[in-house]
Amino acid sequence: MAAAATSCGPRAGAPGCVVAAAGKDSVTSFQRRGPRASGPDGGCRRLASIAGTRPSVRNGQLLVSTGLPALDQLLGGGLAVGTLLLIEEDKYNIYSPLLFKYFLAEGIINGHTLLVASAKEDPAEILQELPAPLLNDNCKKEVDEDVCSHKTPESNIKMKIAWRYQLLPKMEVGPISSSIFGHYYDASKRIPQELIEASKWHGFFLPEKISSTLSVESCSLTHGYRSLLHFIQNIICEEGFDGSNPQKKEKNVLRIGIQNLGSPLWGDDICCTENCNNSQSLTKFLYVLRGLLRTSLSACIITVPTHLIQNKAVIARVTNLSDTVVGLESFIGSERETNPLYQEYHGLIHVRQIPRLNNLIGDVSDVKDLAFKLRRKLFTIEHGLLRSTRVSVPLMCWTVSSTAW
Repeated sequence: MAAAATSCGPRAGAPGCVVAAAGKDSVTSFQRRGPRASGPDGGCRRLASIAGTRPSVRNGQLLVSTGLPALDQLLGGGLAVGTLLLIEEDKYNIYSPLLFKYFLAEGIINGHTLLVASAKEDPAEILQELPAPLLNDNCKKEVDEDVCSHKTPESNIKMKIAWRYQLLPKMEVGPISSSIFGHYYDASKRIPQELIEASKWHGFFLPEKISSTLSVESCSLTHGYRSLLHFIQNIICEEGFDGSNPQKKEKNVLRIGIQNLGSPLWGDDICCTENCNNSQSLTKFLYVLRGLLRTSLSACIITVPTHLIQNKAVIARVTNLSDTVVGLESFIGSERETNPLYQEYHGLIHVRQIPRLNNLIGDVSDVKDLAFKLRRKLFTIEHGLLRSTRVSVPLMCWTVSSTAW
C-alpha cells in the first residue's frame, strides 16, 4: 500500500511546498513549487483556473495567448497577464491589424472581456472583422489545403509541414474550452455573429469622446490619452479586475487593444515633426497604463506606427516602457520583394524585446531569421529563412581553399 506525506510552508534553504510520495518501490519524488497559493488551513491549493490561461513553466507567471500559437512560442509561451505587447506597424499597415484582431478574437473564443480603443475605426466594426476560429475536425484539414495551395520546392515541403504541425495544438470539439491554449483562425472568414453577441466588450472611439469645449489642464497628456486612461481605469475598477471589488462570478481576464497609438488621429504630433511639442505625451501615457496593467488581471496589445515617428529618442523611450516589442517589416515596396530568397514570404518579424518577469534574464529566441507569410486562410511565421546562405558560403570557401591546396 502506497503512503504519501505532504509538508507545506517555508523552511531554511528550501522555501515553498514540497510533496513527497513513497510507493512500494520506496521511490521518493519531489515536486517543484508551481503557481500555488497557501490556503487558510495551511495547506496548498492551486490558483483559480481562468479559461484561456496557463502558468508559465519557467516563472509561474499567468499567460494568455496572443491568438497566434507560433508567436506565443517566440514570446516564451504566451503574453504574461499584467504586461504590454507593442506591435510596430508595417509600412502600409496591412499585416499589423491581423495580429491585433487575432488577439481580440482569442479573447472572444475564451470568454474574456474586451476593451477596444481606436481613433480610426469604430470598435464595433473592428469586432465584425475578426477572423473565424478553425474548429477541431477542420483545423488540420485547413492547414493541409492552405499549404498545398502554394507551390514550394519539394526539398522544403517536408521541413515546413513538419515545423508547422509541431506548433499545432491538439484541438477538441467546441469553439470554447478552457483546456485549449491558442487557436488557429481562418483569415478569409469572419467570426460568427452569435459569438460576438455573447461576448462582453467595451469600446472607446475617440471621435465620440471629443468634446467641443475642452478645458486646458496642466497635464502634458493629450485629451485623447487622458480620456482613454480614465476609461481603462474605470473599467478595471468597476468590474473588479484590480481586486478592489472582487468579481462575483468566476475570475476573468481583461484584454485591452489600442490601435494606431501615437498617430496624429490621437492628437499626438510625434509623427509630424522631430521637435514636437508633446514628445512626452505618449511616454507618460504608457507609464501610467503599465501601472494599471501591473495591478490588474489584464493584458494589453498596442500597435504604433514607429516608422512615422521622426525622433528616434522617442522610439527608444517607447520601447523601454513596453514589456514585449515585436516589429513587422513588410516587403512591399522594398528591394526584397523581388529578391528570390524572399519570394515565398511577405515580410520579416523582429522580436525586439522580451520581458524579464520573476527572473534575471528574459526568454530570448535563438532563431533570428523569422519571416511571416499570409496565405489564403492562415497567417504563418516560419524560420530558417537565411539557412541556405549560411550553408553555401562555408562550402564555397572550402572548395576554393581545397583547390588551391
